[in-house]
Amino acid sequence: MVFAFSIGMLKQFMPKREIVLVLVVAFLIGAIGGAFFLDPIYDELPNVVGAIERNMPNNEETLYLDLSSSIDIDELKDNLSNTEGFKSFKEESITIPMWTFNEREHNYFEEIVGNIDYNYKDYNITSSEIKISLEDNYTSSEALKSFSDWYKLVYGDTISYAQVHAILVVDSASLDTFEQNLLDKGIVATNIEGPIQDTVDNTNRSMLSDTEFTLFCGGLGVVAAVLGIYIDSVVPAYRRFRKFVNDKRKR
Repeated sequence: MVFAFSIGMLKQFMPKREIVLVLVVAFLIGAIGGAFFLDPIYDELPNVVGAIERNMPNNEETLYLDLSSSIDIDELKDNLSNTEGFKSFKEESITIPMWTFNEREHNYFEEIVGNIDYNYKDYNITSSEIKISLEDNYTSSEALKSFSDWYKLVYGDTISYAQVHAILVVDSASLDTFEQNLLDKGIVATNIEGPIQDTVDNTNRSMLSDTEFTLFCGGLGVVAAVLGIYIDSVVPAYRRFRKFVNDKRKR
């Protein structure tokens, strides 16, 4: 911008028809500077805003986890609960993969699943899986066992796998620690909700695209050049205005 401003100040040494060229050069300088120097800084804005929000007191983040039933969830819960910033961990539901149901089979499971265990808070039958919501203090392993016991009694086979859906609530300031802790165990949250994520998402939505930001910087280059072109008339006018205001105050 300083370079574009300096080019504009050279107006008095060039023909008037060259002013358009000065503006074009100023636009290119601003656009190139924006694309190569300012854009990487601009892209970090969501992270900066998120870091500020992270340090606000009493903020909480909710992480939605999809876990394999083969994981020792009790051990995972103990590990998380002993980490600073832990708020709560709840096994919300399990999804049991099945075969592709025909209409008769689908209707049968719709009628029977709710009667297998009174700790099934709710359930949903799709074309090839069964999702069961769990009552409080009822674990996914207990739900999977009760369903597997019934399945073995009716079909003579066992169900040994389900996907466990859990909700982890943590202090916003400790979010990075919990994400790394989970990542070390091969777990990545499927969704995160809370002040940090909301702030980052809102910032991303309000930001200009790379092309728009480059054009904006080019426009700033033109503005800087125009200021340089007319600085000789702007400065004396400003001085006269300031003198006029001072004279008014003295009166």
